[in-house]
Amino acid sequence: MKQEEEPFRNEVGDFHINLAIVGGGKACTFFLGYFQEKPFPFLTVNILGVCDVNPEAEGLRLAQKMGIYTTNDFRDLFKIEKLNAVLELTSEREVLLDLIRHRPKGVDVLGHNISRVLRTLFLAGDRLRSAQQQVAIEKGVSQFLIEQANERIVVLEPDFTIIEANKAYCEAVGQSRKEVIGGHCYELTHGLTAPCSSSHPELGCPLVETLRTGESAHVIHEHPIADGNAQYCDMVTYPLKDQNGEIQGVIEVWRDITKELSSRWERRVNELKEDMKKLIQEDRMISLGKLVASSVHEINNPIQGLLTFSRLMETILEKSEPTPQDLDEFRNYLSLMSSELERCGDIISGLLSFSRQSEVEFKDVDLNEILEQVISLTQHKMEIQGIQLSTKLSATPLIFNAGVNQLQQCFLNLIFNAIEAMPQGGQLTVVSELDRPSNTVRCQIQDTGHGIADQHLDHIFDPFFTTKEEGEGTGLGLSIVYGVVRRHEGRIEVNSEEGKGTTFILSFPVSETS
Repeated sequence: MKQEEEPFRNEVGDFHINLAIVGGGKACTFFLGYFQEKPFPFLTVNILGVCDVNPEAEGLRLAQKMGIYTTNDFRDLFKIEKLNAVLELTSEREVLLDLIRHRPKGVDVLGHNISRVLRTLFLAGDRLRSAQQQVAIEKGVSQFLIEQANERIVVLEPDFTIIEANKAYCEAVGQSRKEVIGGHCYELTHGLTAPCSSSHPELGCPLVETLRTGESAHVIHEHPIADGNAQYCDMVTYPLKDQNGEIQGVIEVWRDITKELSSRWERRVNELKEDMKKLIQEDRMISLGKLVASSVHEINNPIQGLLTFSRLMETILEKSEPTPQDLDEFRNYLSLMSSELERCGDIISGLLSFSRQSEVEFKDVDLNEILEQVISLTQHKMEIQGIQLSTKLSATPLIFNAGVNQLQQCFLNLIFNAIEAMPQGGQLTVVSELDRPSNTVRCQIQDTGHGIADQHLDHIFDPFFTTKEEGEGTGLGLSIVYGVVRRHEGRIEVNSEEGKGTTFILSFPVSETS
């Protein structure tokens, strides 16, 4: 009785079916292969026999290879012991009716329609198992990637609760994974009692931004560390959405960019220094053009004198042998010519020295010497423009550490500005001195030009700011002066009154070796 109530349970509690198949076509081949793989964990299907009138049917031949009993008469199948059911796959009604009429008690007949349903269910089960396996594989891969990533990765619920975190994150916050899971990100990373977005809006919260937009968000956070320094983290969030597009969670990825940020700053500082060098050199070439324009006239005068003396001497020699008186004149001419040539040489050397581009080398220099060099290059232009020069340079050397070329450019710009501020002539005063109370060397450049309007005084050192007409200047001169002074750890002051003139006062720390 017990065997009839539970005909499919074996001795260990699992179910099993002893099945025979009528119809050895493609469907038979499918079921033979499918059941051989034992697809069900608690059910075993044994195919004990296959019947087909066609001895060449592919399912029949496969059954023979598998060692399964085959026949061309379905009645032979009913003789198999412990047979539970016959699966009819011929799709012929007469065959199905014959099977039903002749089946013994306790043996069920499953029609071909049921076989289609079974096959569909079996295929669906295969796809489900495949999908489950894929999910398991993807989960395993995700866990591996999360754990092996160098970046800190944490999975958050929309209410800031941590539901997953990798080893790198746990190490960064100094907590075990057990302590991290269930906590809130703002507590662990910032030690706050409320979300960053509400307690410290200036921090910015990528999770809140992702919840608001439904898209990935990015922010850089500053995190204090044990040694009192700060750590900078690049934080990116990615939404986890369900099939309806609703955000169920957020993945947050941290990347420590402290060293990278420091490296970027150093690189940027170096780039700015290089840009500064280029600007100074460009400005030097502009100034050089102005110097050349004024120096051409200064050089032309001695050249004309040289030509005049040369022709006089040629004329005397062509007439007759030079007399003692002529030789005395020749000596006088040659002395004047030598003096004029030296003057031309000094002018050319000054221009070449000024135009030369070289690496900035800081060394101890005398402020007076730099001022004298610049004044010698600009003095002729002052004379042409009717400007009276007054110099009151310190009687003792004023030694400080500086880059000569940059200081030359700095003072040249200031003197050129003063000259341009006095187009109708005026007074230019250059003073140098040692200021003992502040232990600095000072230079004062004062003109009696048109001065600077009050509303412009706060902007004169801004790059490209200029009150000149288009084509008369770039507005870089004073910004370069300011940059050079700051680089030399100096200070610059400006006093100006519109219509009365301007005074620039530059001070630099005295060299420690002086």
